[in-house]
Amino acid sequence: MQRSPESPFKSKVGRTITDVDNIWFTLLTNNSNQIHFNKDYTEKYFPGEPFKGRLVVNGFLTLAIVAGLLVEQTSQNSFMLGIENVKFLNPVFAGDTIYGEAEVIEVRESKSRAGFGIVKIRTWGYNQRGEKVVEFDRVFMVRKRGVSWTGEKKT
Repeated sequence: MQRSPESPFKSKVGRTITDVDNIWFTLLTNNSNQIHFNKDYTEKYFPGEPFKGRLVVNGFLTLAIVAGLLVEQTSQNSFMLGIENVKFLNPVFAGDTIYGEAEVIEVRESKSRAGFGIVKIRTWGYNQRGEKVVEFDRVFMVRKRGVSWTGEKKT
């Protein structure tokens, strides 16, 4: 298998995160850290930089949005095996617009499934100011050309 000539990839669009996105995701995942949903709490306990009393977007929401922004270019016809080396580098707040970028860093044959390959991509998320907010590696399985998902060669 060879590295994709299209790497690095950039998201075609951005995604502006809202307070509603953040609060719903935080409550849906049962995250009880008030910094994500209690404005009174953040104003009292986090009034200074960089928070300035604002609700912080749940890091896993940021990660999910960045990954989603890049699916069309990176993993549309694959399935994810894992996420590695996650780093949340700068806080994200409601009103921030997030963009994604990714680069193929490893391509290999699957050891367990003939006709399939494993791809690892390094992924970065940036806000509208170009500040890197998240970095992580996604690992996914892809079919080789001419192979069905059951591993049979297509005719």
